[in-house]
Amino acid sequence: MSERGGRLRGQLHQLIREVAKFGAVGGAGLLVNLAVFNLVRHVTEVPVVRASVLATVVAIAFNYVGFRYFTYRDRDKSRRTKELTLFLLFSAVGLVIENGILYTATYGFGWDTPLQSNVFKFLGIGVATLFRFWSYRSWVFRALPARGPLPSAESFLEQRRPEPEPVRHRVGR
Repeated sequence: MSERGGRLRGQLHQLIREVAKFGAVGGAGLLVNLAVFNLVRHVTEVPVVRASVLATVVAIAFNYVGFRYFTYRDRDKSRRTKELTLFLLFSAVGLVIENGILYTATYGFGWDTPLQSNVFKFLGIGVATLFRFWSYRSWVFRALPARGPLPSAESFLEQRRPEPEPVRHRVGR
């Protein structure tokens, strides 16, 4: 039971570290996303949802670099093309979630003030982040197979030791 409890604590600790690293990169990506969104929104005539989509695309590029080289740097790197394709696919779904919430608030309810736009942009990012965390860790940045401890030499030899053959008695001639 102690070995299982130790393994469970190790897995929980690993998950907490992963969530913290994901959060650090995601937090920086959030700042990039909101900064680009507000800059485009206030300096240009680009409509609110288009400004948001542009900001999301910039943040996706920023986040890929952070996730690949910080959060998931120890994960399988052998299939970069597949990894990037899946990352972009799941990021596109996150983009639709994020900007769908903003679109609904803006055009469905008429909530278009700068404060309202930022609130719904932030809410959309939050909902999309839950989806992205699950999909990135499950499908994009795949974990390498677990490396368990090597058995001791004695246990290895015991496993390889052949079973003694039964003694056969000859019946007299």
